[in-house]
Amino acid sequence: MKKANRGNFGTCAKCRQQILWIKTINGKNMPVNARLITYRVPKEGKGKERIVTPNGETVSAEIVQPGTQDATGVGYISHFATCPVANMFRRK
Repeated sequence: MKKANRGNFGTCAKCRQQILWIKTINGKNMPVNARLITYRVPKEGKGKERIVTPNGETVSAEIVQPGTQDATGVGYISHFATCPVANMFRRK
């Protein structure tokens, strides 16, 4: 497993929310919401949410409460998924 990167904090240029930049396993920087969440990968293998782990992997999982006994790990939600003005970043 790759060593977790700490990322760099920043501010979204459009909505002004605090974000964290995580380097993906493909070497690209991805903006994620700064709040760390706990997740679980379901037995079926597909969850409703796409979670970015601290080491830059993206997993399909379900968000669970911290301390959930069968939690898989912690990660972040992509800021593209929650930014109220994300469409301003999309190429036309």
